[in-house]
Amino acid sequence: MSDNSAAEQGTEGKHESNTSTSGVADQEKELATDAFRAFSSGNYDTCLQHLTSLQEVNKDDYKIAMNKAIAEFYKSGQTTTVTLKQILAAMKKQVHAAVEEIDGLDDVENSFLYYNQAIIHYHMRQYTEAITIGEKLYQFLEPFEKFAQAVCFLLVDLYLLTFQPEKALHLIAVLEKLTIQGNNKNGKNEGANKEGSNQKAEYIAMIEAAKSKIHQYKVRAYIQMKSLKTCKREIKSVMNTAGNSAPSLFLKSNFEYLRGNYRKAVKLLNSSNIAEHPGVMKTGECVRCMFWNNLGCIHFSMGKHNLGIFYFKKALQENDHTCSQLAASGAGQAKKFSGIPMCTLLANKRYELLYNCGIQLLHIGRPLAAFECLIEAVQVYHSNPRLWLRLAECCVAANKGTSEQETKGLPSKKGIVQSIVGQGYHRKIILASQSTQNTVYNDGQSAAIPVASMEFAAICLRNALLLLPEDQQEAKSENGSKNSSQSGSVESSSEGSEACSGKGHEGDKFIPSPPSSPLRKQELENLRCSILACSAYVALALGDSLLALNHAEKLLQQLKLSGSLKFLGHLYAAEALISLDRISDAISHLNPENVTDVSLGISSNEQDQGSDKGENEPMESSGKQTPLCYPNSVMAARAMMLFNLGSAYCLRSEYEKARKCLHQAASMVQTKEIPPEAILLAVYLELQNGNTQLALQIIKRNQLLPSIKTLSPDVRKKPAAFQPVQPIQPIQMPAFTTVQRK
Repeated sequence: MSDNSAAEQGTEGKHESNTSTSGVADQEKELATDAFRAFSSGNYDTCLQHLTSLQEVNKDDYKIAMNKAIAEFYKSGQTTTVTLKQILAAMKKQVHAAVEEIDGLDDVENSFLYYNQAIIHYHMRQYTEAITIGEKLYQFLEPFEKFAQAVCFLLVDLYLLTFQPEKALHLIAVLEKLTIQGNNKNGKNEGANKEGSNQKAEYIAMIEAAKSKIHQYKVRAYIQMKSLKTCKREIKSVMNTAGNSAPSLFLKSNFEYLRGNYRKAVKLLNSSNIAEHPGVMKTGECVRCMFWNNLGCIHFSMGKHNLGIFYFKKALQENDHTCSQLAASGAGQAKKFSGIPMCTLLANKRYELLYNCGIQLLHIGRPLAAFECLIEAVQVYHSNPRLWLRLAECCVAANKGTSEQETKGLPSKKGIVQSIVGQGYHRKIILASQSTQNTVYNDGQSAAIPVASMEFAAICLRNALLLLPEDQQEAKSENGSKNSSQSGSVESSSEGSEACSGKGHEGDKFIPSPPSSPLRKQELENLRCSILACSAYVALALGDSLLALNHAEKLLQQLKLSGSLKFLGHLYAAEALISLDRISDAISHLNPENVTDVSLGISSNEQDQGSDKGENEPMESSGKQTPLCYPNSVMAARAMMLFNLGSAYCLRSEYEKARKCLHQAASMVQTKEIPPEAILLAVYLELQNGNTQLALQIIKRNQLLPSIKTLSPDVRKKPAAFQPVQPIQPIQMPAFTTVQRK
């Protein structure tokens, strides 16, 4: 809504600039004054007549043609946006002016042309171009109060839309000073003005509206900065100035949402009177769509994903209904930015809603439906590396399958015994094959076709890595051969993020990733680790062991790596090395001492936010549940390492060491947590040892070693030497008694 008022203020400034031009004839002054009055009162036909007469008197002034084009734009109900954009572009070529060439007050006379272009860029979602123009204008227009105020309002809106709250707050402070100065000047001139009472009432109303808007901007900026204490004070100011209007209640609901008070946030949304909102055609905002979307976000954070997707679908329906209304009013010209009011060009939120739906569906466990939503959103937000990672996760989840071993633990004999053939003496047990690697997923079609395949996942992950700044990885590769290169790589990584963000004067650098919030420095490092881990998994699934090893090694070289991704990095590197027949190197990765933490990891920024919220932390974490197939403790993760270490020893025909690893791992986890691959490995080892009956008993009982239950706890805890004592006795490895490495 602020951009419309800013546009009107800018238009007023244009006409005033013509009336105040020195050296013009009295006739031109009268025509310009009459045209401005007619425009202000909404009589656009009369305004155009005066401007036509004025153009006949002064044919060389392009500003008259610009004002005429603006009057025609308002006469059409602000529906000829493309035509106005073309006219302004032609005028810009006529005066041979470029934004980059603005270097002093001599170019101020062309500022209204630039401002109008910035307004059009804003409504066409071309925020970078609009910010470039606005920042150039702001440098030279501070003396002009009214026009500077319009430029500041436009820039604040643009900074908030591009997640630059620090810059927005700086301009908000400037706006407050301009408002106070204007109020003081109006009070001084009141006594000398005969019509002071009417002008004072109008001016006071304008000042109050500006103050209310400034408070709302402050709340939006503080919400983006997660400054909840400061935001709480501004929320009170918003409620005092704007009352219980829909914008103020939506802002307060967003504030409670960030604090973790989800029920209060829902209550505030429900208390907003949406019916009183002017509507899309006047404001360009579909409040019903925002209402359902906000409810979906709240329930997502509460971990109620099915309710969340229900509300997101409601928001999509409202958005589609709004777009159909706009298309009907525009007579089929909505796609060309014509035929509908300029403010409604920002009303379509389909791709933002599809992004939200895709993330929600991915959490529910419907990767194919999530893929359909995200693949449509990525056509618009193709520069978002986080979105490409989500697409890859959809592909992985769709091809992973839903085996009962991963979801419900190990069932009776499923996953081990495929079938039984024959009877009596000829009875044979057919074991299930566990070789799922090197599977061809695409059935011969091109990997670039957007389907939920592992080949397409590899392309998505490659795009995500390419969209991240490369300076950090290059610095590490250059200093990788030096032992004392950690400090240098830290400095270079920070410089790389600064260079990518282009914000050299701010402490907190970021990389834009619309429609989600921008990537701060720590979030960028976490995202890089997640992409590398997923890339290693996909490369292993596709049988590219060399590429998988490369990704896993890069993952383990990251400076800030969560315990869970470090655990996965060692596992993926070991599997790739085993496929490359480098078993000795794989055994070093499978050392249980490598696992000291299996937490999913929370960035420092998120921890700081959580400390500000201070309440309902369990509710927030409910949306991020640990997968059931993932080890929930360091002991379980080390047991998994030992199971894989036993497989590596088995490949080197070191069966006794493999058996000890299996025994040790079995003593660390419950029987139902033993994976079927470990059961099959135990069967293989007993067959190699000639114990056919024991192998059959393992299959029949579906347990690693039946004699484990008979052992007393004292025997389990007793550390033993690394010599074979009994084939079925679990042996404690000496490495587990040492202090964990940090």
